[in-house]
Amino acid sequence: MARTRLVCRDCHSVIEEAGAETCPKCGSSSLTEDWSGYVIITHPETSQIAKEMEVTEPGKYALKVR
Repeated sequence: MARTRLVCRDCHSVIEEAGAETCPKCGSSSLTEDWSGYVIITHPETSQIAKEMEVTEPGKYALKVR
């Protein structure tokens, strides 16, 4: 059975920690299982996608969060 990943509604970070209650990147407790698609950003300082998403830290980010 596949584990459902949570995503932070505030910063769109994909959370890998099982049972997480808060986002490790921004501290928000607004997490959801209702999301689709993600992008892995390795160099946010040179990434156009990171600029559009306002991402400043490397990591996995959901593209669509409901």
